[in-house]
Amino acid sequence: MRAAVIEELNRPLIIRNVPDPECPADGAIVRVGANGICRTDWHLWTDDWAWRGLAIKPPFVLGHEFSGTIEEVGRDVKDWKKGDRVIFPMNPGEGTCEWCRSGNQHVCDSGALLVPGVSYWGAFAEYVAIRYADVNLVRLPDAISFVDSASMACRYMAAFHGVVNQAAVRGGEWVVVHGAGGMGLSAVQIAVATGARVIAVDTSLKALNAARDLGAVHTINSRTDDPVEAVRTITHGGAQVSVDALGIDETCRNSVMSLRKLGRHVQLGHTTRKEKGYVALPIDVILLNELRLYGTLALRYHARDVRSRYSQARPSRSSTCWTGWSHRGT
Repeated sequence: MRAAVIEELNRPLIIRNVPDPECPADGAIVRVGANGICRTDWHLWTDDWAWRGLAIKPPFVLGHEFSGTIEEVGRDVKDWKKGDRVIFPMNPGEGTCEWCRSGNQHVCDSGALLVPGVSYWGAFAEYVAIRYADVNLVRLPDAISFVDSASMACRYMAAFHGVVNQAAVRGGEWVVVHGAGGMGLSAVQIAVATGARVIAVDTSLKALNAARDLGAVHTINSRTDDPVEAVRTITHGGAQVSVDALGIDETCRNSVMSLRKLGRHVQLGHTTRKEKGYVALPIDVILLNELRLYGTLALRYHARDVRSRYSQARPSRSSTCWTGWSHRGT
């Protein structure tokens, strides 16, 4: 098969022939229909996460945001057959650990070893192997294209879990999103769909314009304006919910400082090698204002939660964004 291969870190990927993946007994081979490109791919390609033990060794094939068609299933697979259209939620589980059994397979003890494009060769290729297919794959409705669906099971599901399940955003609340990349724009659109009033913060005019197109009522260019001061002015005291969709020291601190009393901070972005997992936060502000901080990885139970999101979704005028999300069924 053909694949886009990392031959050297920080160098352009090389498209070449590589061996086809072998089908695991509990898994499946998926013929890739489309891929998303995630900031995680950048972290791995630049070796930015070596400090946390997430380093790839070239040659390597990235790609964990994808959808496609099952080409082959293993002998132990019961729920899938060749020709089924599927999507792969990027936080997989093996189905038997205490977290999987409690409905929290997104934090499975073995999950980090099961992510294609992170722990083994991924979907920047014609075919990709999936472990524990009956646990992890989700059926893709015919009405949703591969291109529209490819990135939904990573950035979009993480943003949905953070905005709707963790922070429980309600209509009329102020929500500020720091960082309007793929994850941040997903959070913007989902928060708008809940009826919240959304503010987007970024240094890129293109990103801020995209946020407005998705329903943000205010945008702040943090290159020219103090985002904390601007948010407090717009909201008359701070937002009820603030999202750090980037993960650097500045955006995390600004997110917390953008909140009013009893506010909720949602952490969607991962840190870089500069922060190495540690960010200085205003502890007294958190204590005195009784702020709540939520970490967000992904939806909890793929077969139930992701499927229900697809049943509520429909493509919008932008091929990369979605409308129709609902609080119901969460």
